[in-house]
Amino acid sequence: MPDPTIIKADNGNFYLYATENIKNAPILESTDLVNWELVRTAFTEQNRPSFLPDGSIWGDEWTYGIAAPTSDNPTGPFSDKGKLFQNNEIDVQNSIDRFYIEGNGKNTFFWGSFIGIYGHELSEDGLTLKRDTQKFQIAGTAYEATYIYKRGQYYYLFCAWGSCCKGANSTYQTVVGRSESLFGLYLNKNGESMSDNEHEIMIHGNHLFVGTGHNTEIISDNEGKTWMLSHAFDLNDPTGRVLMLDEIQLENDWSFVDGNTPNLSWKKPSF
Repeated sequence: MPDPTIIKADNGNFYLYATENIKNAPILESTDLVNWELVRTAFTEQNRPSFLPDGSIWGDEWTYGIAAPTSDNPTGPFSDKGKLFQNNEIDVQNSIDRFYIEGNGKNTFFWGSFIGIYGHELSEDGLTLKRDTQKFQIAGTAYEATYIYKRGQYYYLFCAWGSCCKGANSTYQTVVGRSESLFGLYLNKNGESMSDNEHEIMIHGNHLFVGTGHNTEIISDNEGKTWMLSHAFDLNDPTGRVLMLDEIQLENDWSFVDGNTPNLSWKKPSF
């Protein structure tokens, strides 16, 4: 389940979407973030985005495109609303790992992978780039997998750095910086900027899991505990990336995971 994305639906259940190496993207369902069941795929050969002929989840770094299919049900079927852009149209190589956030009366879209983390305001319906606005950069060239979380006075920018996809040799880690503005600057504890590839390490590997990165939606449970899902390679079988769940804690307005490493056991969320 690499690159997980999660929503909580009106029925109280969680739905997870991932970039597994199949064309049509799996959808999983859970009531507790721990036990997951495959429901279906987000697309079929008939309704998948078609702006790139023979396109797949992965492709060439200059022909990648980001699309915005929609559905009134978390399990679909999804209707293709067309592309936001392709890399060569917005002049950002390797435009993947998108993140969407609402706030300050704006819909803002962030994306990027080791070429810079960029943002762009979207239209009111969130399906197209807003006219007469320009892209902007909020972080340097060390990162991908943007996720931004607002807590108290700070925005926390989570990213991944290192190699994501080399199995047992993967060096992926989850890193974080914070800012009082959604648009940065995002700084580490020493006041150094993520625009200069400086950050705090949130999660690194351990003797059982490596390549820990690309976190998804941060979710609070009924006890007020905060949880983050990500992916990693299990060293007992490093053939694919597995879904990870860790509790996020806060100290001096900085987010951390116990030991800065994937927890091997933990009390599960309360829902």
